[in-house]
Amino acid sequence: EAAIDPPNTPDSEALFTRLRNPSTGKFGNCDMGEATLYLFNSGAQQLFEVKCFQEEYHSWFIGQTVEQDGRLLFVTPMDPLFLILYYLIKAYKENGKFQPLDQVVLDSEYPYCSWLLKCTDVKQYIHHVTEEKEIGSQKFHRYSQEKTLKWLKKKVNQTVKALKSNNITVGQRVQSATFISGNPNPDSEEDYVRYAHGLISEYIPEDLSKELSKFL
Repeated sequence: EAAIDPPNTPDSEALFTRLRNPSTGKFGNCDMGEATLYLFNSGAQQLFEVKCFQEEYHSWFIGQTVEQDGRLLFVTPMDPLFLILYYLIKAYKENGKFQPLDQVVLDSEYPYCSWLLKCTDVKQYIHHVTEEKEIGSQKFHRYSQEKTLKWLKKKVNQTVKALKSNNITVGQRVQSATFISGNPNPDSEEDYVRYAHGLISEYIPEDLSKELSKFL
């Protein structure tokens, strides 16, 4: 419901926009299955990921009409820190300096990336992935891999907890993804962690995913 709440002011309408894929830094499309379409709710207080499900020869009946576009869009809340990470890592590799966030999260190809900083709690939780310095009333940030790995580990643990609480069996999926033979316990803790790591890795760069795997 938060995604479609009516705007409080005329300039705070919900916005569908394309942003960089957080795992590749590139742009994908619905047909390729890459979720690079996002939704900012009214006031840009929250970010949602928009995923597309499409079947061939599928349409919708709407009232007395037939809509030929049979795609189904799934909208789910998204932690904006995953998308901000791309820009933090990029800035760190370029100069390694502390900078204001509004000078880091910039993109001429995807100008609405700056809206990520409007999302609720971003400035409160940005310290989970950065080092901070404060000069006067201004804060400066620099990417920290050490802090980011700790934050990502918490995300993995939260995902494991959610999988278990929803009675989702992951053993067979992990075996298929990693080509493991035999028949180990399908509900082992290791399988849950490995599967959760795979889910989180869809939203972080490959190099960081490898470091996270070692850190877990």
